[in-house]
Amino acid sequence: MSKSVKPDDPARNRLLAALPQEEYERLRPHLEQVSFDLGEVIYESGEHLEHVYFPTTAIISLLYLMEDGSSAEMGLTGNEGVVGIALFMGGGTMPNRAVVQSAGGAVRLNAKALQTEFALGSKFQHLLLRYTQALITQISQTAVCNRLHSVEEQLSRWLLLSHDRVEADELIMTQELIADMLGVRREGVTVAAGRLQDDGAISYVRGRIQILDRQKLEEIACECYKVVKDEFDRLLG
Repeated sequence: MSKSVKPDDPARNRLLAALPQEEYERLRPHLEQVSFDLGEVIYESGEHLEHVYFPTTAIISLLYLMEDGSSAEMGLTGNEGVVGIALFMGGGTMPNRAVVQSAGGAVRLNAKALQTEFALGSKFQHLLLRYTQALITQISQTAVCNRLHSVEEQLSRWLLLSHDRVEADELIMTQELIADMLGVRREGVTVAAGRLQDDGAISYVRGRIQILDRQKLEEIACECYKVVKDEFDRLLG
């Protein structure tokens, strides 16, 4: 992780952008802009958290890691949300690992400043709690999706959620990373990506996924994508 100067514009994260000016100004001296590389681990399961992160261009995956080394994604966060909810929900640690799914930037806020502002019961608190409710919906729907739907449907859902959180039609992700996120074998990802490519929904070459036909991708995806998106839109606008 690299760190730069304090940010002047919060608008690339939707939660920070939605704050009243007075609340943002209270937080501003405590905000730091950081950048992450693909695959970088932000925190491990059980690790004491010292910051929350508001992604701007990065996408962060929340993964459960099993004793045998296998993993599966429980949710992902991009410019619509925040990573490290335990710091304002009262836990202090998370049972999952947070890994950078798509390299990019974020704004971080230290625990003390976060908890001080949250305790005021302001719009900041309101937004964080509504985001947490939306994230719970995503986590629940992901569990259902991984249990009941095909790898092709899961991959389509996952690509759509990722596409919603970046500012381009290209995603840089290896098959190994995708397999870890979905909790499936690499061979399954290869077959599913090949079918999506044959259908003209995506182009996948050497870890670069180009979204060619989003409407087609939405048609292939299961209903889980729409459930998650509708709940985020309802709660956060």
